[in-house]
Amino acid sequence: MNILNGTRKLCANQVNLEQRLACLADAGPQAITDRIAQLDREWSAGRATKALIGLMIVTGFALTALLNPWWLILPAVGGVFLLQYLFGRSSWLGATFREMGFRSGQDIDQERFALRALRGDFKNLPTVHEIESKDDISRLEGEGGIALDPEESKTDARDAVKVVMQAAKS
Repeated sequence: MNILNGTRKLCANQVNLEQRLACLADAGPQAITDRIAQLDREWSAGRATKALIGLMIVTGFALTALLNPWWLILPAVGGVFLLQYLFGRSSWLGATFREMGFRSGQDIDQERFALRALRGDFKNLPTVHEIESKDDISRLEGEGGIALDPEESKTDARDAVKVVMQAAKS
C-alpha cells in the first residue's frame, strides 16, 4: 500500500501528460482509478471563473442591501465578466485562473478519456465496422486459438499512451 501511494505521488508530479499516463499505466488499474477520481474533483478554469462571477454578483447585492448602494459596482463588474465569458472564446478571468495552475475542462476531459481507455473501459463497446470475420474466429477457436506468450502480448505503456493520446485528441 505504501509503495502504491509513492508511485501515485511520483506519477502526479509528472508535468507532461504523456509521461503521467505512462507512469499510471505502469502503476496499474487501481492507480488509474484513483487518478480518475482526482480528476472528477478537479476544478477547471471555467468552473472557477463561473464560481467567482457568481460570488461577485451575490456578494455585491448582499452588500448593497446591507451597507451602501455603491456596492452595485461589484455585481456590475461580475456581469461584464460574465458577458465576456459567454460571448468570447476565452475570458480574462479564465486566463488568470489558467496562469494560476487551473487546467481547461478540455484538458481534464482528455486525461480522463485517455485513462479510461488505458484501463479498458471501451473495449466492449460496439463498433460501426465489423472488422473480424465471425467464420474465421469460430474456426480459429475450434482449432485451439492462437498461443501467445504473456510477456510478448503485453503492450508497452508508452506505446499504449501514444495511441490513446491520438484517439483522445480526435
